[in-house]
Amino acid sequence: MFRLNVKKMGFATGLTGTLLYLGCMLVMITVGKEGSVKFFNNLLHGLDTSSIIRMDVPLLEAFFGIIQTFILGWLIGASVAVIYNAQINIKNQEINLTPT
Repeated sequence: MFRLNVKKMGFATGLTGTLLYLGCMLVMITVGKEGSVKFFNNLLHGLDTSSIIRMDVPLLEAFFGIIQTFILGWLIGASVAVIYNAQINIKNQEINLTPT
């Protein structure tokens, strides 16, 4: 089995989260509040988002949101890779311990 590169997996997951964040921003900018509420209500299986969507997000807050999303995504992706690689090592040890 192949091992995952922890840094690359973290980067890929962080970048994916960042792209989703930017996509969310794009939706909110292009369709306005009513369109955003409809979009996210559909995406979240009918959960009413009208009371939590805020359209007046300061630029600095959005910037920090992107950075935080990337960091959390990186940590999640790196954790997945570490756990996956640890499972490969455990599986290899089990194989080596079984008599032939």
